[in-house]
Amino acid sequence: MTYGDRRLLRACCAVLVGGLMATGCAGGDDDGKRPDGKGSTNATTGTAKASTTAPASTPTALEFTPDPKRAPKTEAEARRLALAVVAGPDDWAAGYVKRTPYLSDPDYWPVLGANCSWETGARPAGVLASVTAYAELPAVGGKGVLRVAATVTIHRTESDADWEMASTLEEALNCPDQKLRDGESITGLMSLGNPFGVGGNTTAHDSIREGGYYLNDAVKGKQPYSWYQSRLGQVTVATVVKGAPGYQELSDAEHVGTSQAQVQALVTMLDRAQRELEVQS
Repeated sequence: MTYGDRRLLRACCAVLVGGLMATGCAGGDDDGKRPDGKGSTNATTGTAKASTTAPASTPTALEFTPDPKRAPKTEAEARRLALAVVAGPDDWAAGYVKRTPYLSDPDYWPVLGANCSWETGARPAGVLASVTAYAELPAVGGKGVLRVAATVTIHRTESDADWEMASTLEEALNCPDQKLRDGESITGLMSLGNPFGVGGNTTAHDSIREGGYYLNDAVKGKQPYSWYQSRLGQVTVATVVKGAPGYQELSDAEHVGTSQAQVQALVTMLDRAQRELEVQS
């Protein structure tokens, strides 16, 4: 198993407090133990069944040492980094394809207004570049079009990136119901922040999970909505899934579960950012 696979496995098995995130782990490494690594209870005898496998060790610090010489300092350098990191359709799972347009405008910066409506604003001075890549899982087998996106934002400093994380966390608290655009909104939002080592976060300096429901005038009923965001140094990465009919479950027989695909895209971007920014051995 590679280092990236281990990071993805840890992220997929993470369970954030309050039930906001619960993702399943696929593959031969799932031995059925609880997240705390302890053995299960023997239903026949009613006694605790000892585990024959030692529990996996929990990292005590993020395995990342940034190299100041590799940190982007201009908008051009930051945009090249963002484009190298951002997750494309193949980074989610098989079957995802590019949407049109595929990449956001270089000057695009969304702002949540006082009326809890998203608008286009000016990019903050502390942001060098930001890129969003749009993808979707086409309608198939009676299921609707599942739209997703991945965003990479390169900040001037780690402090600037940390400030963005704090602001994102507060958005759901201040505006649990938000208008995305005409005919689209999200409602019932809850957010939860987890610094490294808390709530299963072993892949980033800080992480946020936001969940609620997605409403679209063109689609009957409300669908699950999910936003994950993580910070690695001066870089923040985020993935969003706007649910569609037929995708209420975490997984199905035809596709990798939407939650697992979302975590996979997020951790892929974290790994790329780390390789681009860390000290080379």
